[in-house]
Amino acid sequence: MLYVTETTSKAHSPEFRLAADALRGLRQDLFHNAFDYRPLPRMRVDGPLTRRLPGRLREYAAWTPHALIAVAALFTLVAAGADTDAGALPIGLICTAPVLLTMVRPVGAFWVSMAITPVVAVLSDGWAEWPWMAGSVVCHLTVLTVVAVRTRPRTAAWMWLLTGAYGLVAEAAFGPTYYYNGSNTGPMMVVSAFALLVVSVWHIRREAAQEVTAQQTETAQERSKRTLLEERTTIARELHDVVAHHMSVVAIQAEAAPYRVENPPEELERAFATIRENAVAALTELRRVLGVVRAEDYEAPDAPQPTLGDLDALLANVRDAGLSVEKTVTGAVRELPQGVELSAYRIVQEALSNTLRHAPGASAKVEIGYVLGGLGLRIVNTPPPAPALVKPSPGAGHGVTGMRERVTMLNGEMTAAPTDEGGYEVTVFLPVQLAGDEA
Repeated sequence: MLYVTETTSKAHSPEFRLAADALRGLRQDLFHNAFDYRPLPRMRVDGPLTRRLPGRLREYAAWTPHALIAVAALFTLVAAGADTDAGALPIGLICTAPVLLTMVRPVGAFWVSMAITPVVAVLSDGWAEWPWMAGSVVCHLTVLTVVAVRTRPRTAAWMWLLTGAYGLVAEAAFGPTYYYNGSNTGPMMVVSAFALLVVSVWHIRREAAQEVTAQQTETAQERSKRTLLEERTTIARELHDVVAHHMSVVAIQAEAAPYRVENPPEELERAFATIRENAVAALTELRRVLGVVRAEDYEAPDAPQPTLGDLDALLANVRDAGLSVEKTVTGAVRELPQGVELSAYRIVQEALSNTLRHAPGASAKVEIGYVLGGLGLRIVNTPPPAPALVKPSPGAGHGVTGMRERVTMLNGEMTAAPTDEGGYEVTVFLPVQLAGDEA
């Protein structure tokens, strides 16, 4: 019983698990589905150089990896032919096959390259370069490099180790009797290690760049979400005062209504009391909501929320800041719902602030249109007089987002885009339900 326990403990030792993981990785990288069909994909042509090529050349540039492998195969054919006088063409074709095979079956090409190495050595004239003939060297280095590019650094490490193992076995099997100038396994391992190291560094840099890009994308998305939440919180704080005012009016009128009727029925008094209780409860809940969305440095405003009636004061302040602005009002001016007027005021305010920030020295025009179904706004500014000499003031980047949130809240429509003259234009339509007489 003690023996079984000791055996189980040794079987699960860290060294055993490390060796088992290594063998599992070797089997997964070089043995499992080694000859699967994996065609070499075409190169992307959206890089800084390829995107400048004409359309036809850009299509051809996508086949650059295949062309490079074909050139390497041709160079292998020439090197194998120079290695021997007898049977130069068959040896060259044998050495070329694994190189071309890397385009469709990369891991299988490595095993084919390993298999043809002793065959090429036997078919060549003499044993001056044992165990790697010239054609075998070019073939195997090319295969190692291409397969390492198409797989991952761990696979490259396994291929390098198996290459070294073959060199040691070949030397031990034949000994110094069969060659004259010594073994060339050492130089082969050094050159292949350098090539695989370069490829591995390229892999690591590419993965790091992809990870940074993914993190930047995720950060941008999180920043966008945070911006939306901040804008919605601001809108909720502002609309709290508007809604609280209406609910206060409902509560006061419900409390005073029974006293305006002589001898009101008991049912009517209970109904007005229920209305007042619900209005007071709604006000309490509104205060709780405001407490949730209130920032730490938030201070309740002393004055009522602004409306379109306060727009002239806003334009006067903007003019004092150096922006030349004109206001045009069309249609029959009427009182709109307070939420609509507040949103319209904030949209005009933000659009003019963006003009001051991003187009200093420009002039702006504010157009307000009272139409039958709602309110139309158009804020447009001219380009700055000297864009190259004036540096725009950086902002938080929330302006357009906040305007869109306000328009979306009221089921309106908005467009914001540069003009043909180089300025910027914001167009908004806020729908307003008509009252009974207007309808």
